[in-house]
Amino acid sequence: MGVKIKELARVIKGEFPDADVSGFVGRTGSFEIVINEQLVFSKLETGGFPYEDDIMNAVQSACDGKPVHKITKSRAPCVIM
Repeated sequence: MGVKIKELARVIKGEFPDADVSGFVGRTGSFEIVINEQLVFSKLETGGFPYEDDIMNAVQSACDGKPVHKITKSRAPCVIM
């Protein structure tokens, strides 16, 4: 798993110990988050990375049995030149 996936997985598991968090290498430039088989975030669609609070809120909604909505807000990826 990439660094961002590992960090996000650590944060999610810290708050939701029973969550099953996994990751895999996909297409270059992709970063997608799926909750209960529903795509809730795609870097390919938004052009950036999700805000941690938005992901945590989506996981909380899923844990509460509420609908999970697609996250469309993102921050620009870090570019070091």
